Amino acid sequence: MSTTFGAFIAGGIAACGAVTATHPFETVKIRMQLQGELQDKGHQPKLYRGPIHGVSVIVRNEGLKGIYRGIGCAYIYQILLNGCRLGFYEPMRNFTTNLFFKDPKTQSLAVNMFCGASSGILGAMAGSPFFLVKTRLQSYSPFLPVGTQHKYRNAIDGMSQIFRAEGVRGLYRGVGAAMIRTGFGSSVQLPTYFFAKRRLVKHLGMEEGAPLHLASSTISGFVVCIFMHPPDTIMSRMYNQNGNLYRGVFDCLAKTVRTEGFFAIYKGFLPHLARILPHTILTLSLAEQTNKLIRKIEDRVLTRPEMKS
Repeated sequence: MSTTFGAFIAGGIAACGAVTATHPFETVKIRMQLQGELQDKGHQPKLYRGPIHGVSVIVRNEGLKGIYRGIGCAYIYQILLNGCRLGFYEPMRNFTTNLFFKDPKTQSLAVNMFCGASSGILGAMAGSPFFLVKTRLQSYSPFLPVGTQHKYRNAIDGMSQIFRAEGVRGLYRGVGAAMIRTGFGSSVQLPTYFFAKRRLVKHLGMEEGAPLHLASSTISGFVVCIFMHPPDTIMSRMYNQNGNLYRGVFDCLAKTVRTEGFFAIYKGFLPHLARILPHTILTLSLAEQTNKLIRKIEDRVLTRPEMKS
């Protein structure tokens, strides 16, 4: 097992590789979540109808630059989020297990979910300003605008504009929704991944390797999407709002459901699934490989003084 710092680095590298491939679907998802915001059912525009249609519409009108808006912020956010999530999960789980159980190898679903949520919340808090700017960059379109439009030249310009207008508080707008969203997703992502991994080994006889990582990641990604999408929709709207359209998470949820119906909180589910499945697969599978690489490097560096003595 690599050190916490090593796992943080491995998790961040893995997540950056994954986000490069899945960022276009994230852009479509955000725009679908924002289209028809607080408009009655019969009057909602459908500019982006699904993952494939959304990608084709954006590329046709805005080029590759449009579909990859906010990618720089996405990299920084993923390093912070998944670095914390993958770096702190095992140390927290080991500590908590030792605290409550005599056998440190005990697998407790409650402990695993708590540690998954806690490590994810830490990452969400650290990366919230970058996700805020990323959301606003991705929602902006000079051709087919949806939701509030924020015209930033780039991520640095977005950060400085928000800071000048609202201060540090503005950069952390919607952080409560981000913590809930990531807590939901993280509480099930790693526990589901490791649970699926153990069951696949036990019942199907799968061995450690890429096929096992792929199958476990797929199961984990699907479960994560179901749990995380409603708070993800709320977070996108709170991040993108101008002024104080929503007073908080529950106010946003109530207004959305009351005006647009219950299933409005699942707007953009398909592009989210199209993003999160490969993202989870790539992140967790790459994390396994990068962890091995980091572990080898650490073994050489950390054991060298001992060998000399």
